[in-house]
Amino acid sequence: MDVIRVLVADDEPLVRFGLRALLNAAEDIEVVGEACDGAEALARTHDLAPDVVVTDLRMPGMDGITLTRQLAALPNPPKVLVLTTFDTSEGVREAMQAGAGGYLLKDAPPEQVLGAVRLVTEGGVVLAPASAARLIAAPKSPGAVARLSIEQRRRLEGLSKQQEEVLVHLAQGYSNAQIAQRMYLTEGTVRAYVSRLLAALKLENRTQAAILAYQAGLVGGTTGEER
Repeated sequence: MDVIRVLVADDEPLVRFGLRALLNAAEDIEVVGEACDGAEALARTHDLAPDVVVTDLRMPGMDGITLTRQLAALPNPPKVLVLTTFDTSEGVREAMQAGAGGYLLKDAPPEQVLGAVRLVTEGGVVLAPASAARLIAAPKSPGAVARLSIEQRRRLEGLSKQQEEVLVHLAQGYSNAQIAQRMYLTEGTVRAYVSRLLAALKLENRTQAAILAYQAGLVGGTTGEER
């Protein structure tokens, strides 16, 4: 069994202690390090090469959004799962656009946190149901994309039925392996579909594609961590 290596970043010692205990209790997850802010988390990522960084959104110094952007720019970036008390549409959007693979609230049940760590490791996208609903319903604000542009609509309309099906599964939080099972395809074929899908939509990663799918109304409040 491959063990998922996790780094926990949170400025509250008690939260770090609780997450370490929860994650280490799972046979397939190991907490390899902790950090009290984004700068320390970035430095420890260079040293420890975790598979996943579980980070708070607001921390002193370098916050979770800046950390996520910095991690995404690394040659072999870890997946990022934001675990926070701040449930705002702007926070969700900024985190996902920065490259986070998931956004959960700290009141999430333990099994959802464990499932989210596993899912983002596989390349899935995880959004808390309430966060997904806020992301969809949020009014447009300066510098934010809450509605589709004409060009985005054209790109979506130009997708084939299979590409749209892949987009929906991707936004629902399924990994490539899970999508392959549902569409009766090989995992390699799904990877090729995802690459062509991102190119067609002119997006950089699958989290951006998931946000677009939510905003386009292709999916509702279903999220990967509920499975």
